[in-house]
Amino acid sequence: MNQTEQASLKARTLFNTRCDGVLSTHSIDLPGYPFGSITPYCINRDGQPVILISTIAQHTRNILADNKVSLIAYDPQTDDTQAAGRITYIANAVKIDDEEMAERYYRFYPNSRNFHKTHDFNFYTLDFVRVRYIGGFGEIYWIEKEDFLKANPFGFEEETGIVEHMNADHQEAMNHYCDLFDLAYDAEHLPKLVGIDSEGFELRIGGRLERLQFDASIGTTLEARQALVELARRPILG
Repeated sequence: MNQTEQASLKARTLFNTRCDGVLSTHSIDLPGYPFGSITPYCINRDGQPVILISTIAQHTRNILADNKVSLIAYDPQTDDTQAAGRITYIANAVKIDDEEMAERYYRFYPNSRNFHKTHDFNFYTLDFVRVRYIGGFGEIYWIEKEDFLKANPFGFEEETGIVEHMNADHQEAMNHYCDLFDLAYDAEHLPKLVGIDSEGFELRIGGRLERLQFDASIGTTLEARQALVELARRPILG
C-alpha cells in the first residue's frame, strides 16, 4: 500500500467512524462569512455522506443560495486537539429523493423518521469535490475522489437482510463485539446492527453509534458472514 492509499484509508476510516460533523455553508445573512452547524450524516452506497435538513434551517437556506459546502469530522479521543486526526470533506450539496437511502438513514437515526411530521425535511448528498486530511503533525494530504470513495458492495436488500438476520438471531455475537472493544451496553440498551460495508459495520447502542472495522476488506455476503463469525469467536484478552 503506497502513501496515498494509506492516507486515504485513514481518512475514510475516520470519516466513516464519526456520525456527525461541522457543516459549513455560505451565509446569506452575512455575505462572505462561513456559517457552521453540527450535522449528523450517514454514508450512502457510493461512500458519500447524506444529511437530512429542514427547509427552515439556516444552513438549508444557505445551501439553496450556494450549494458549495464542507463537512469537518475529527477524532475527539485525544488530549491534544492539534495532534488529532481530522478531515475536511469539500462538496456540493445536492437534494435527493431516494427511498432506500432514507430507510438506511432511519436505521442509523431512528428518531429522525418523525422529523417530517413537524417540519419539511429533505435529504441531501454531499457530492465529493476534494478531501483534506490531517493525521497529525506533518501528516497532511489532499485526497482525490478515486482514492477516497469506496462503494458499498452490498445492495440495499442484501444489507437489510444481513442487518435483520443479525438483530433477530445473533444478539450474543453483537454483545461479544462490544465486550471485545470495551463498548458499554446494558440490558435496556443492547447493541443492534444498523449498517455494514466492505470495511466495517455500525452498531447502535441506545442513542449512540459505534463503528467497528474489519481486519480485511470484504465483498460478498459469504465474506461478511465469515468476518462476523470470526469476530464473534475471537477471545477477549486480559
